[in-house]
Amino acid sequence: MTVGILGAGQLGRMLALAGYPLARDFLFLDGGPGTPGHQVAPSLFGGFTDAKLLDELASRCEVVTFDWENVPAEALERLAARTRIAPPRAALATAQDRFAEKALFAKLGIPTNRTQAVDSLADLQRAVKTLRLPGVLKTRRLGYDGKGQFVLRQPADIDLAWQTLGNAPLLYEQWVPFDYEVSMIGVRSLGGQIAMYPLNRNLHRDGILRLTRAPWKAPQLEAAARRHMRRVLTHFNYVGVLAIEFFVTRGRLLANEMAPRVHNSGHWTIEGAVTSQFENHVRGILGLPLGDTTARGHSAMINLIGRMPDQAALLKEKSLHLHDYGKSPRAGRKLGHCTIVETTAARALQRATTLIRRIDSGKL
Repeated sequence: MTVGILGAGQLGRMLALAGYPLARDFLFLDGGPGTPGHQVAPSLFGGFTDAKLLDELASRCEVVTFDWENVPAEALERLAARTRIAPPRAALATAQDRFAEKALFAKLGIPTNRTQAVDSLADLQRAVKTLRLPGVLKTRRLGYDGKGQFVLRQPADIDLAWQTLGNAPLLYEQWVPFDYEVSMIGVRSLGGQIAMYPLNRNLHRDGILRLTRAPWKAPQLEAAARRHMRRVLTHFNYVGVLAIEFFVTRGRLLANEMAPRVHNSGHWTIEGAVTSQFENHVRGILGLPLGDTTARGHSAMINLIGRMPDQAALLKEKSLHLHDYGKSPRAGRKLGHCTIVETTAARALQRATTLIRRIDSGKL
């Protein structure tokens, strides 16, 4: 049985690695060789809208999933006429448009910050007047890891923000003075079974996730996050893994965005949970029973960004698990991650903080 994956990045690579013990095969479609996914599975090379390649992918795969939420809608439309797509196209379309995403949260009764659509400088001026400063102007599509955003702090920023981002559909968001960020990762199977992982606490740097700690012991927040996750999974009749990121402000959750795929903040589950998010995504889209999501101890996952530390030095660290994606170094690029699993949350945090300091100082 073959699973097709649109996109052959590190997420696709980890999906394939998780599926091989279940005797599943994988076939990627991506732009060219040298991708993390192509290291571990066959690939078709070409554009996501290449009709011939899409037809071949559909003919060879029982189900097609994706490791990147900006897959063109026309690609999924063609595939859906020829094979099964999971997660559902409606969820992907919503996640591709930040304004539609916020509208969905509001419709489902999930608290989120106030937003207004912006299609002109006059729209931006009205949005700033209504929602006040500070605020964030964002592209509605194709934004990730902090890209496509402009923070407005004073009236003089309005014209510059419009000049910087005004060539695309936008939205203006009310600024959230949050205390920290968390994420909830859930999975729903083809048969309707739902499972959720413990809450994660996330630390970003320059808009890119740097550190995830799990489980984050905040019972009231976790209960609310689980309710919100269940509403979204049920709304879409969802199949596969879904992540929702939240701001925590004054002891309550505000939904920021969702990702209809396996998620960076769930990488800790490979070693830190009984069943990883990657294996559960494969199980879910194939209609297999979902695995146990219980945490094994306390995990701290560190993204390795821009350059890889010395591999031998990292591997000397006790109970550290390294994942090198085999990508060439580049500023802001996720090249790998490592996960520390400890018996206490305090010990995991202490070790992760020390390790990040050594990496940042160039001592690793």
